[in-house]
Amino acid sequence: MSSLIDKRLVVVMGKGGTGKTTVSAALGLLAARAGKRTVVCEVAEQERLATMFGVAELGHSERELAPGLSGVSIDPERAKADWLRHQLKSGALAAMLGHSRIFQYLTAAAPGLSELVTMGAVWDLAQLERRLGGSTYDLAIVDAPATGHGIALLRSPKTFADIARVGPIHRQAMSIHRFVTDPQATGVVAVALPEEMPVNETIELGERLEAELGMTVDGIVVNGLYPERLTREEAARVESLDGRGSGEASAALEAAIAEHRRGRSQRAELRRLMKAVAAPVATLPFLFEADLGREGLEQLSAELERKL
Repeated sequence: MSSLIDKRLVVVMGKGGTGKTTVSAALGLLAARAGKRTVVCEVAEQERLATMFGVAELGHSERELAPGLSGVSIDPERAKADWLRHQLKSGALAAMLGHSRIFQYLTAAAPGLSELVTMGAVWDLAQLERRLGGSTYDLAIVDAPATGHGIALLRSPKTFADIARVGPIHRQAMSIHRFVTDPQATGVVAVALPEEMPVNETIELGERLEAELGMTVDGIVVNGLYPERLTREEAARVESLDGRGSGEASAALEAAIAEHRRGRSQRAELRRLMKAVAAPVATLPFLFEADLGREGLEQLSAELERKL
């Protein structure tokens, strides 16, 4: 874990619904406990972190979530305005151009521009000297979009650098690309559930990162693993009862067997994943809570610290 949080940027990726935001927050708490000034960054204005930490909406400006830990939710339109202001060296000129209908039409038609300016904002958070001012951090953690969009986000700087060829856009985009693909500066954590489709997508994610960006996955977190409450022999004895007993007892036994079967299926998928990947794999338990709050995040953070 120390090598991961010693990087400048950690990108948390995976299939939608696997718990990327939860893992990002848990990693952020872990890093903050280790003395790292840390910021967790949401993209596409998700605003899930605020709910987990019980604070007001984050918005485009960084807000403290816990001691040593801040959060921010990047607004692509605000990121575009920040990029314009940096490129033009004039807030007034940037505002005028940004409100121009022609400029808005051109930028809307430019494929991947939102990803590029979002990646620029992420890159800025990970720098010791930020372009537009603001707090500096030892570590930036990005809660990336679902796998396909996440890869497009990471690829966008190189795409624009290839289009621009020369000039300030090319230089800026290449600076971001080199930083993101530098294994000394940037790490990738993949998040999966112990189920067939998320496991397949996690394996594919590693292959695509290597093929398209020359990047590797530093670690994999398998989220929501059910506990092993019964041994194989105990489960067989419970199943042999075949519903005998009172209604309440029968329902409880059926629930225990259903949980046991799901856990067994999950562990089969976990073994399949571990055979298919080179990266270390850590697991997080399923928390039987309706809403995950600060206490649950602290529990998962301690699990990650112990296992990664």
